[in-house]
Amino acid sequence: MKIGDLAGRAGLNASAVRYYEKIGLLAPPQRTGGQRRYSSDALDRVLLIRFASEMGFTLDEIKLFLHGLRDNSPVGPRWKKLAHRKIGEINNSIQRSIRLKSLLQHLLQCRCASLQICVQRLSPSPSLRQIALRPK
Repeated sequence: MKIGDLAGRAGLNASAVRYYEKIGLLAPPQRTGGQRRYSSDALDRVLLIRFASEMGFTLDEIKLFLHGLRDNSPVGPRWKKLAHRKIGEINNSIQRSIRLKSLLQHLLQCRCASLQICVQRLSPSPSLRQIALRPK
């Protein structure tokens, strides 16, 4: 299938398909008369790349997942490894978001007379307190 057909069926621009090829996510296709001709399994691969990126995986993570993967290889163990790593990242992100939401809710009530008072009331993290206590 031509690059335009592949891109259209995957809901992408042809430039995205070329980029995936350039960075090694998609194998270079055969060429006929100078035109790229992709096999039908290229669509599955592009759809997987698109799905994974929409779910928050980086292109580097997707590349790691796809590296050396053959069409008939079981993908479960690879997904499991990648999922465990991503769940940890998401949990950290959730904790940061909860802290940020709490801070923003407190800032909505801010009536501090000065920046110094505001910083004292915000109770910065222990590492920031250490920085603030260092002699200048």
